[in-house]
Amino acid sequence: MSDTKVAIITGAGSGIGLQTAKLLHAAGHAIVGVGRDTGKLANLEQELGGERVATISVDVTAKDAPKRIVELALGQFGRIDFLVNNAGVGSPKPLDETDDEMLDYFLDIMLAAPFRLCREVIPHLGEGASVVNITSTFAHIGGRRGGAYSAAKGGLKSLTEHMACEYGPRGIRSNCVAPGVTRTEMVAHRFEDEAFKRVNVETTPYPRLADPEDTAAVIAFLCSPGSEMINGQSIVVDGGWTKTKYLSPRVTNTKWVDPD
Repeated sequence: MSDTKVAIITGAGSGIGLQTAKLLHAAGHAIVGVGRDTGKLANLEQELGGERVATISVDVTAKDAPKRIVELALGQFGRIDFLVNNAGVGSPKPLDETDDEMLDYFLDIMLAAPFRLCREVIPHLGEGASVVNITSTFAHIGGRRGGAYSAAKGGLKSLTEHMACEYGPRGIRSNCVAPGVTRTEMVAHRFEDEAFKRVNVETTPYPRLADPEDTAAVIAFLCSPGSEMINGQSIVVDGGWTKTKYLSPRVTNTKWVDPD
């Protein structure tokens, strides 16, 4: 087992984290799955099976979480090669509707927790290691209702770029994967909102939105030898949403009504 590479994945119980765990496990790596839902983590263990999987139910914002996660990885597998900071939350509000409690909640989960886990993991990484932080399209462009979510994801992008510079000379690569709207449990309820669908579906030039497997495939690539020269980058997985001014024919053929 000592030659088997080891990946820590937060938010591993569902969505992008679960699909990433499956891909990295299929590539021969050992998985340390981190999440809060014990049922989902048990399902992860059952799906992967064998000795190359360990899970820990922990709130990633807890001060002792990084130490507990790293101790499990080293105790179970003896090494750490990959860290995927994927845990997150959605449904933010605009800045003027965001109170301090919501601000702290978003920053704790999506900026402070990854910061602390990276800090705990870095001393154990060697040449060829890879850190992948999951950000968002909202780390690259302004978006309505971004608020604390955009602040957290933008901060995580900057942290990743710092790490690429600081630890790149040691052969440790740090990159971001920035998903657009992805069909996960976290955003499923938003598709009941017709305006949400129009803003995202009608402005995406690719003929479908992303599934968790799409982002997981990019993460797996960044944990592979083929990505050895990719460091300090953000790979956006959104079908062209952020980089184009696309509008679907259904929208462009709609008659403009001048507002009163």
